[in-house]
Amino acid sequence: MHAKTDSLSLAPLQIEVCEPAEAGDWNAYVAAHPEASFYHRYEWHALNREQLRNESHFLVARRDGRITGILPLSLVSSPWFGRTLCSMPYVNYGGACADDAETEDALTRRAVELATSVRAKHLEIRARRPSGVDLPVSLRKVSLTLTLNADPEVLFKGFASKHRTNIRRAEKNGLTVRAGGLDLLDTFYAVMERSWQNLGTPLYRKQYFKAILETFPADTRIFLCEKGTEPIAVAFNGYGNGVVEGMWAGGGPRARELSANYVLYWEMMRDSCLRGSTLFHLGRSTADSGAEDFKKKWNAESEQLYWYHHSPDGGPMPELNVANPKFKLAIAAWQRLPLWVTRRVGPVLARSIP
Repeated sequence: MHAKTDSLSLAPLQIEVCEPAEAGDWNAYVAAHPEASFYHRYEWHALNREQLRNESHFLVARRDGRITGILPLSLVSSPWFGRTLCSMPYVNYGGACADDAETEDALTRRAVELATSVRAKHLEIRARRPSGVDLPVSLRKVSLTLTLNADPEVLFKGFASKHRTNIRRAEKNGLTVRAGGLDLLDTFYAVMERSWQNLGTPLYRKQYFKAILETFPADTRIFLCEKGTEPIAVAFNGYGNGVVEGMWAGGGPRARELSANYVLYWEMMRDSCLRGSTLFHLGRSTADSGAEDFKKKWNAESEQLYWYHHSPDGGPMPELNVANPKFKLAIAAWQRLPLWVTRRVGPVLARSIP
C-alpha cells in the first residue's frame, strides 16, 4: 500500500541521488512513511561505505521539491560473485518506499539504469511487498512478524500452553538476560564468532557492529543470555517506527542444551513491549525451514519477501544461498577451519556476500 498522494502527483517527477547534506529530509520521510524501516535510515549510506567499502547510491524522487519516494542502494564488489547493486545488502530487506506506483516504478527504472552505469553484474531489490515492476522475483525468503502488546503478560498468555511451558522450563535452567550496547560488544562478538563458524558463515569485523551501535545509540540494543557469568546466546536488534528488527543472533555450545533461545527471545519481546514497540520482525528465514517453525511458535506470522532481480547482461538470477550445492563444500570446509583463520579471513568474505 502506498502513502496517500495529492495534487502534487501531477507535477513532473525527478529522480536524483540524495546527497549527505539532504540526510535530514530523507530521514524525515522515513519517519513518516508507513512502509519505511530502520534499514531505510540515511545513516546506512556512510556505514556501508566506511565499514564495508561499498559505494552508496541512495535515490530520492521529488515532485515540486517534495520527496515522494526513496530507494537506498549499495554496490557490493566481490572477486567471487562480481558486482551487485543491492537494496539493502547484509540486512533483512530494503526496497523502495514511495507515495504512489508511478514513483516506485520510476525509482526502479533508475536503479536498472544505474546497475548498467556502475557495471554491476546483478541488481537485487529486497522488497517487503509485491511490486508492479516487470523483473524476475525470488520467493525463497520470508519475514516473521509478531504483533506486540503494551502489556507483556497479555502477550505471554497468548502463546500456546506448550510454548509457555517451554519458556518456563528454560527459565529454570538458571538463565538470565541483560541488555546493553557497547558494553556488551566484546561478549556479543566472541559468541557470534564461534556460532557463525559452526554454521559455516563468515562474520563481519567487530568494528562494523561497533559503528552501528555508535551511529544509532538510542535505536540499537545487544541482548546477552547468561548462565552465571557464562555467555550462552546473544542477539542484536534495531528499532525504528515502532518496529523491532531482529538483525543478528548466535548461540554458544550450550545454547541448545539449555534452551537459551526461549529465554532470550521472551526477554527481548518483553523488553520491546515495555519500550512501546508495536511489531517485532524476528528476522528473515528461508521458507519452510526450521528457523521459520521456531519463530512461528511465538505467534509470529510469515510475511513473504520479494527479491527482485535484474542482470544488465541478461544472465540468470544468482543463487547465493546455502541451498546451492556449490556452497555446501565451502560451508563444510569453513566449519573445519581453526578460529584464528576464520577470524582473519571472515570479514573479507562477509562484506563480499550481500
